[in-house]
Amino acid sequence: MNAISPLPLLPRDALGRPLHDLRLSVIEACNFRCGYCMPADRVPDDYGLDAAARLSFDEIETLVRGFVRVGVRKLRITGGEPLLRRGLPALIARLAEIPGLEDLALTTNGSLLARHARALRAAGLRRLTISLDALDPALFRQLSGGRGEVAEVFAGIAAAEDAGFGPIKFNCVVQRGINDHEAPALAAHFRGSGHVVRFIEYMDVGTCNGWDRSRVVPSAELRGRIHARWPLRCLPPRYPGEVAERHAYVDGAGELGFVSSVTAPFCGGCHRARVAADGTLYTCLFAAAGAPLRPRLRLGEAGLAEHLARLWARRADRYSEQRGSTRAPGRRVEMFLVGG
Repeated sequence: MNAISPLPLLPRDALGRPLHDLRLSVIEACNFRCGYCMPADRVPDDYGLDAAARLSFDEIETLVRGFVRVGVRKLRITGGEPLLRRGLPALIARLAEIPGLEDLALTTNGSLLARHARALRAAGLRRLTISLDALDPALFRQLSGGRGEVAEVFAGIAAAEDAGFGPIKFNCVVQRGINDHEAPALAAHFRGSGHVVRFIEYMDVGTCNGWDRSRVVPSAELRGRIHARWPLRCLPPRYPGEVAERHAYVDGAGELGFVSSVTAPFCGGCHRARVAADGTLYTCLFAAAGAPLRPRLRLGEAGLAEHLARLWARRADRYSEQRGSTRAPGRRVEMFLVGG
């Protein structure tokens, strides 16, 4: 990806945090119905299928160029399930050519990856994250709302490896009494593979997932379980504001990550913006409301960048640090709108 000259607009928010990462949803629809994100009893099967409600590829390119002007260097494509977006490799190819964008990644549930991995790699996608909450086929099917087969995900993993992706990151949302017993199995499966499993504390994203704090497994507890079997050592963060705490196996068999938004909030270093498929900007994963950007796209990337700089300068979100206080927002944006 090409370099870009110094920019005049590099805003910091009200707490002094820069804007560096953008998570961009390209579709609200998903072929899974995971209970912590898009539960089937709350979200109908045809949700998010209205193509007119989504930003076009032209609009997405203008939007990303505007964000790069205000400091974004890392872009992650999300959903819903982004591989449901028709023609996605063509969009990836356009985004990969934007000067100043240093990292282009995608998060997927992996079920459709086998048919798309090679085209995505050829288009310029460099990194993949796959959501994988269980290895046991029956539990995996249950956690996906009866929609997913773990064998399809592993076919996608194999295709991604063949296409040249690696290391791949695997995200596991851990819930006590539901899939926490699968964590050691996931660690064991990917030890020595070169891939990285990241265990994520179950979070109260959105308001339709029935979050119950008693189902949160603190990262420290889970890390202790794994450490007792395979000793771990801490690794330093690779960049300021890195979300996952990194730990390596002492025997050299790779590394794990732990994301501890509930028990060890990291709001102070958060430099991420999120944009939903309809072009709404959310400055926090737990935001109560967003700012529509679609009308501003007609201003072009320069005009959009000025607008983004003003919006970011007003940002003061730190929900995870305020969780449980009267200052924390009530209704929150749903995870499937902003990609987690």
